[in-house]
Amino acid sequence: MGDLVEWQEADRRLTRRVAGWESPLVRRFLPKVQSAAEHTKLWWCAAAVMAAAGGVRGRTAAVAGLAGMGLAELLSNAVCKQVYDRRRPPEGLIPHDDVHPRPDSSSFPSGHTAAAVGFTVAAAGPWPWVGTACALPAALVAVERVHSGAHYPSDVAAGAVIGLATGLLVRHSPGILVRHLL
Repeated sequence: MGDLVEWQEADRRLTRRVAGWESPLVRRFLPKVQSAAEHTKLWWCAAAVMAAAGGVRGRTAAVAGLAGMGLAELLSNAVCKQVYDRRRPPEGLIPHDDVHPRPDSSSFPSGHTAAAVGFTVAAAGPWPWVGTACALPAALVAVERVHSGAHYPSDVAAGAVIGLATGLLVRHSPGILVRHLL
């Protein structure tokens, strides 16, 4: 029990530290990241650009990315949030006034982070360069979720693990299906 309390306190300290970043660049840029990530707009736009500009490889990466994102959202939002009900970080932990109204859903795991990582990992399979290009926005989404007070770092970490797992599943599912069907 003592380890859990220590872990929760470390999570709270890290939340306070990340939310306390006062750099003008951070304060100006992260709200734009939040806006782009809402309703997965950022990833739908990335998929549209990939499909339009990347030929067959781009369309394949776009479809894989959207599948990874969708599966990650399904697992994080429809399954995990229903199983584990965790309150969002209290506003008192967030030392700035940019705390937006937060949903009543469970804080654990971060669905935004799961979607971002799921998209990135799945799209990188058919088009590795895309994984590199999407990694930075995915990381910024994760940081923004803590900075804005929407999630604890452990929520974001869990979302990243879910996104990684679903992205890899999407990348490897054609081979798995072929092996089992033959």
